[in-house]
This record gives sequence, C-alpha cells and structure tokens, in this order.
Amino acid sequence: MQKMLLLGDEAVAQAAIDAGISAVFSYPGTPSTEITEYVQSSKQARENKVVASWTANEKTAMEAALGVSYVGKRAMTCMKHVGLNVAADAFMNAGVTGANGGLLVVSADDPSMHSSQNEQDSRFFGKFAMIPTLEPSNQQEAYDMVFYGLDLSERLHTPVLLRITTRLAHSRAGVQRKEARPQNEIRLPGDPKQFILLPAIARKRYKGLLANQAHFINESETSGYNQYIDGSDHALGIIASGIAYNYLLENFADREIPFPVLKINQYPVSRTLLAKLEKECESILVLEEGAPVIEELLKGYLSKNLNVKGRLDGTVPRDGELNPNVVARALGLEDTYGQEVPALVVGRPPSMCAGCGHIDTYNALNVAMEKYGKGRVFSDIGCYTLGALAPFNAINTCVDMGASITMAKGAADVGFAPAVAVIGDSTFTHSGITGLLDVVNNNSNVTVIINDNSTTGMTGGQKSAATGKIEDICRGLGVSDEHIHVIKPLKKHHDDNVQVLLEELQYEGPSVIITRRECIQTLNKRMRDKAKARIIEAEKQQA
Repeated sequence: MQKMLLLGDEAVAQAAIDAGISAVFSYPGTPSTEITEYVQSSKQARENKVVASWTANEKTAMEAALGVSYVGKRAMTCMKHVGLNVAADAFMNAGVTGANGGLLVVSADDPSMHSSQNEQDSRFFGKFAMIPTLEPSNQQEAYDMVFYGLDLSERLHTPVLLRITTRLAHSRAGVQRKEARPQNEIRLPGDPKQFILLPAIARKRYKGLLANQAHFINESETSGYNQYIDGSDHALGIIASGIAYNYLLENFADREIPFPVLKINQYPVSRTLLAKLEKECESILVLEEGAPVIEELLKGYLSKNLNVKGRLDGTVPRDGELNPNVVARALGLEDTYGQEVPALVVGRPPSMCAGCGHIDTYNALNVAMEKYGKGRVFSDIGCYTLGALAPFNAINTCVDMGASITMAKGAADVGFAPAVAVIGDSTFTHSGITGLLDVVNNNSNVTVIINDNSTTGMTGGQKSAATGKIEDICRGLGVSDEHIHVIKPLKKHHDDNVQVLLEELQYEGPSVIITRRECIQTLNKRMRDKAKARIIEAEKQQA
C-alpha cells in the first residue's frame, strides 16, 4: 500500500477513513483540529460518503458518535483534552453502554499548555471510565492503532480512547497505509436494551464492564503494543510510554539502549509486565508525557522497596512536556541537544491580527468602562482572550468555555455591578447559551457582549454553529428585543458603539450586544478564493 508523509493528526484521520469509519464528529480544539479537517478535505472520504461534521460542542460530538455506533457503523470523535471534560457525561456512560459499531474517542493532550488552560492527562479519563486506552509513540503507531482500536471496540463491545499529544499531533513522519476496508452495514444491537441506562439495566451493564477488565488487561499483554525490551545493564529499568519512548531513543545514537525498557502504549497496564521489570532491575525510571499515571500505579504495585524515579521525585520535572533534553538529564547523560537563546532574541507575545474586529470592540469597551473602573469584565476562550494583554488590558477572567457569562452572573447576583461578559459566537453556542438562560431566568444584571466574527477563529476558521442565529437564540432565551443590539466594530463607529455600551451598562437586567464583523483571516481567504475563481474562469473563456 501507499506510503504517505503525514502529521500525527493526519495519520489518525487517514487510518479512520481506511478502517471504514462512517462518521467523525468533533469540536475544533488544538492540537486535535487537523484530524477532522483532513477527513473533510479527503476525496476518498467524500467518495465513501463519510460524514465529517463540526458540532456545537464536544458533548454533542460524543453523543452523535455514540449514535453511529448504536446502529452498527464505525465512528470517531475528536477533541482536545479539556474538551473531554465537556464530553465526560456521555463518555463515562458510554463505558457502561458499550459499543455496537466500533467507537474511537481521540483526545489530544497539550502538555506545556501551548494553547490550553491546563495540562490534564486524558489517561485518567480512560482509567476512570475503565475502557482500553491507546497511546502511540509515533505516527505509524497512531495509524495502526486506529485500525486496532476500532477492531478491539467491536470485538469487546467497548469504546476505545486514543490519547495523543501535541508533538505527535503536529510532527510528520512516513506512514505505511493498510488496505482500505468497507464500511459496516447498519445493524442494531443484539441486546435491544444495551443503550438504555435505567438503573436496573445499568447495574447489569456495569457488572459486565467490570468483568471485561480481565479481557482489557489480556489485550495489553498480547497485542504487541506493550513490549519488554531487555538490556545488558540491569542497574536501571526504564518505563517509557507514548512519545516518551521516542525521546528515549534519541539519546542513543545507535538506538541501542543498555537498560531494560518497558515500552507502554496500551492501558490498562499489565501487572505482569511491571512485575518483570521490578524483579530484574535495581531501580526504575518512569518516562511518561503528562501526569505520573504509570509512576503512581507502579508504586502501588511494588512488592519490594525499589527506587522509583520520575515526575514524583523530581528526576523528571513535574510540569511541562518531555523532550530529549529532559530525558538526557534524567538518565544522567550530557545535555547536548539544547542551545542557549541569544540575548538579542526577544520573546513576542501573541497579538490580534491587523484589522481584527475585536480590537475596535475592546477600544470601545475600555472607554465605556472608564467610569466604573477595572476588574469588571469576565471573558472567555477565543482570539478575543488576547484582550487580556497590552495594549488593551480589557478583560479580567478566562477559565473555561462559557464561564464568562456564568461568572458574571454569579458576581452580579451578589451585588457586583456592572458585570460584563465577553464571549465569541462559537463559544456562545458551545456552552454560553445555558448561562444566558440562567441570566434571563434570574433577571441578573449582566451585559453580555458576543463577539461575532462568523467563524471559530482561534482554531483556524471552522464553521461556527452560531452564524445567522444569534439574535434569534437570544430572543428565544427571553432577552427582550430592546436590549439586543447589533453593532459593527469599526473605528468610524467608535463613538456610537461606546454610547450603546454605556446605555446597556446602566440597564439593571440582562442585555446582549452583538459585535458583528467577519474574521479578517476568513475574509482574506474568501477574497483570495474569489480571485482564483475569476482567473480560472477567464482562462477557460480564453481557451
């Protein structure tokens, strides 16, 4: 079969297409976004009529994928690690319902928080839900694990979690493809009550999940993704999971490691494999990207007082992502990979694009807030979060998707006024709608600013679920027409926009100001596409 040069994200996407998925549902979030984008742009996927949709949020994506599994077809849902929090209700219960058609949940973790609020490790969720978890160490394994994970899902009737991290998602390697498989035919579950989690049924399903643990552990021991690689020097044993195994290899020019290595790519981890390392080695170093999941497990399994080194004792830093340098220091080797950054190189913080409508929104908001003082603007997650930085210094919070409205409501309800919430159009439909409903139901004194740039801008310009619907949504939630305003954030409208803001800040009740201006990046792309189309049409006419 064809060999391709692919990002880790692209390897997952191509594998899913080749493995016969019928649908992928996702909410964009770095570093997972490119998976769904790849499927959407794939000619092979279009020819096979693979559904590839952006959803309102990760929970709806998870539930849609579960619906595909219910009818016997293969599905995948993709999200970043904090998105798995949003999907957790459906994700956890899917472990109990089990799967009919293959169901693969891809969670892309972001250690070092390159574009995230935290460093959480999705392996905890896999353990929490008690389902098999796969963690590839390279792009080829990522591709192969999609096939294996979907097969495993159908064979053991369970969802499977595939955990990748930023460096794997966004680096390229050659990937050998497998022969493509046809999609499943529709087939309903053999047990018509499998997906009905009434307590009496759920209790039985849960017992089945517990019974399945032995099969999951057996898979970890026999699939070949967990390997014990012997070495000549048993003074130290090394456990390396996921991409950490690659970083370990990079410290040895011949790729020959003198110490025994337990390569972990599948969970739950076999106690048998851990015991073998414990028996044969004097001490153990644990290298894992993210939290000390295996390290804590190992400490609980040990039968003798063995020195275990890793993130918990400081041999490996407790925070941040791994790299060959960190691994070299943990091994006591010379750190020759890094170089000092020259003093003349000055760090540049991220900034809004030139021509971005959020700039004019914050300029107007800052003027309107002058009489009230600082500390009153609750914000959210999107490009507009950059309003926290100079020269704007316009926002005061950013916690999680949708928290701007609900935090402003909480503050307003205890007498803090005015309270302002700033949220984007995509974030509003993701998890802001319910917060605004609470504001209306309690008549809370909150001014909500919805920055509508008609796209999910921060992750690359994907379609926003809110486009063309925001005013109707706000009316449907109960916001009165006279307190719903649409303004255009442009310099020439600055004074008028300030006046609208001032009026609604004085109003003691729910109000919504929609600042509407197309994202400058999607506008530029649209103009380029139009220009290309005109050139192509002109060339056709000349021919």
